[in-house]
Amino acid sequence: MDVDAEKMQQAVLALLYLNTFSEKSGKRAWKALPWSVMDQLHLKGYIFDPATKAKSVRLSGEGARLSEESFEKLFAVK
Repeated sequence: MDVDAEKMQQAVLALLYLNTFSEKSGKRAWKALPWSVMDQLHLKGYIFDPATKAKSVRLSGEGARLSEESFEKLFAVK
């Protein structure tokens, strides 16, 4: 599948907005995904417990399927 790089950049910027905070030097954003969203995905059974020391999270079978579908829906060149 070909990926629309512009859509991908817009999505990443949108996710960064979720993690913004103000400092004297201007706006900054945490690079990680919001914990509240990760917790919601865990409650739905799409990912396994995100509250570990690991820097990655394991997806369930359903979560992996939905992740791929969402990626293609949002970013595939049509």
